[in-house]
Amino acid sequence: MNNVSAAPQTRAMAWKICLSGMLALSTAMGIGRFAFTPLLPMMLHEGSLNLQMGGWLATANYLGYFAGAMLCAFHRSNKPVPLMRAGLAATILLTLGMGLLHNEAVWLGLRFISGIASAYVFVYTAGWCLQQLTQLKHPELGGVIFCGPGIGIAVTGLLTGAMVNAGWLAAWGWISFAAMALILTALIWKTLSFDTGREHSHTTAHITDTHEEPLETKLEVRQQVIAYGMAGFGYIITATFLPVIARQALPGSAWPDFFWPIFGAGVALGAFGATRLPVHGDQRMLLVWSYVMQAAGVALSIVLPNALGFALSCLLLGLPFTAITLFAMREARRLRHEHASSLMGLMTAAYGIGQIAGPPLATALVHSSGSFTPSLCIAVLALLLGAFMYYRLTLSHKLEQRPA
Repeated sequence: MNNVSAAPQTRAMAWKICLSGMLALSTAMGIGRFAFTPLLPMMLHEGSLNLQMGGWLATANYLGYFAGAMLCAFHRSNKPVPLMRAGLAATILLTLGMGLLHNEAVWLGLRFISGIASAYVFVYTAGWCLQQLTQLKHPELGGVIFCGPGIGIAVTGLLTGAMVNAGWLAAWGWISFAAMALILTALIWKTLSFDTGREHSHTTAHITDTHEEPLETKLEVRQQVIAYGMAGFGYIITATFLPVIARQALPGSAWPDFFWPIFGAGVALGAFGATRLPVHGDQRMLLVWSYVMQAAGVALSIVLPNALGFALSCLLLGLPFTAITLFAMREARRLRHEHASSLMGLMTAAYGIGQIAGPPLATALVHSSGSFTPSLCIAVLALLLGAFMYYRLTLSHKLEQRPA
């Protein structure tokens, strides 16, 4: 009877954990990182920056994300909650600073530190939530966590469109998003203190430490890190400059205000749909198909530069966006078990390198060719290469039936 009555309570707690993780990622990623994308056209229109500086601000954020991910990779912490809370608090203040301070050099610093905060919140929230859900025996709910960035992207995109129609300045957009981040953080602050199975985790970690990692596992880890990095480069040019690209292709149209929210809605739907896929299956094949879908999305924006093409492109790019992260983080847990946080950080750093390379390459090619097409073609090739690398791993490193 006790076990029967405990089951609904355990599932309710699991849902509370994953919803808290979802809101944390909505704040750190949807607002802290990606609110810049819909606000960029407003800032360009006001003349507060030019396209080149917009590219550098994006790169500064990705450099910070890379730096934060590397810190997570080499700094193992058994207390993720204080780091998650610090990252969320920093996101609020840094977003507010973008609205209150009007200096390009200061903006570069704010976007860099915001990237660090986002990486810390992402890595430790993902690790904490997946660990808690595993202990509560509901790992299938992990996909709900990764709906967060998509929801944040969709909401900030829709609100930015409303701000443009109302004649707001971009500064008011930044301040409004800081207030939103504060509200979301307050909602989950208490839940982030929850922990279950800590004693079990420490015991398992001690046992795991006594065994040397097999060479085959080390080789697969390296290849997965590189393959995951391809996704960072593959999506970032579209994700950074999508509103700008759409407005250039569709001057005077109202559609560009909806493409970024469509992308965000696709992200949320894809992450939630990933909860219906098998947890213990080969996540690498899911990654292969996800990369191919994103490559098709980027290619569609090249061959069909109209409202329908951009809408379908956003949807295909968004659906596997955080599902890719979920599948990759599951792979990190499969390969490293309770020590997955360091591998998650390393994979996120590789992803960050791809993101760093994208914006300056795109702006350089735009200046030389007058079009985003060359950089988008390179992005398609990067995604297809990543898909090939994961497919090759399914052949060379057969999946062992181990806990996800």
